[in-house]
Amino acid sequence: MSPQEQEQNNEKEVELGRWLFSQTCTFLIGAVKMEDLPEASQTEIAFAGRSNVGKSSLINALTNHKDLARTSNTPGRTQQINFFNLGKQLTIADLPGYGYAKAPLQTVRQWTSLVGDYLQGRMQLRRACLLIDGRHGIKENDRKVMYMLDKSAVSYQVILTKCDKVKPAPLEELFHETSTEIAGHVAAHPELIATSSAKGTGIETLRAALAALTTEL
Repeated sequence: MSPQEQEQNNEKEVELGRWLFSQTCTFLIGAVKMEDLPEASQTEIAFAGRSNVGKSSLINALTNHKDLARTSNTPGRTQQINFFNLGKQLTIADLPGYGYAKAPLQTVRQWTSLVGDYLQGRMQLRRACLLIDGRHGIKENDRKVMYMLDKSAVSYQVILTKCDKVKPAPLEELFHETSTEIAGHVAAHPELIATSSAKGTGIETLRAALAALTTEL
């Protein structure tokens, strides 16, 4: 494909992303067990990451909503898998954060089990977006999730968050290090996207990448 054709395709993907994420997005259900998961035949994507990585803020930025997904300064607030329907084209799953939670240990274990079962057994899940805090990079609990996704052959894409809080030089170094690491994971999508929900950085790129999944058969 020529550079001109590639550019034209990129423009089409960006436009599709703008259109899709301008559609009405509504809350479907909060699932606390596998039996609660909604039945759906449309494309589904999931957002996973450590607690306080900025999942809710990113979902709100993508969908142009201020409070579609609840945000909090208290890590571990999301205690269930929250599902949203975007324009009857895409189902979005907001997974409980891992790595920290102000909750009883048994509750944390239940969340962990639910997320693991969901990621490994959801047939319509086309991609998991694994969010990594741009200030800290990949941590060991992130790697455990990556290995689990590799083993389960669940396609996932690493997304750096809060990149407005990192200076250009360290961010460039982190981008290179992270790209090198994900290249060694069989289920990881090769494109790494740096984002900032506050500044809008990378939002159009991520919208385009996710919208493209709805057109693939």
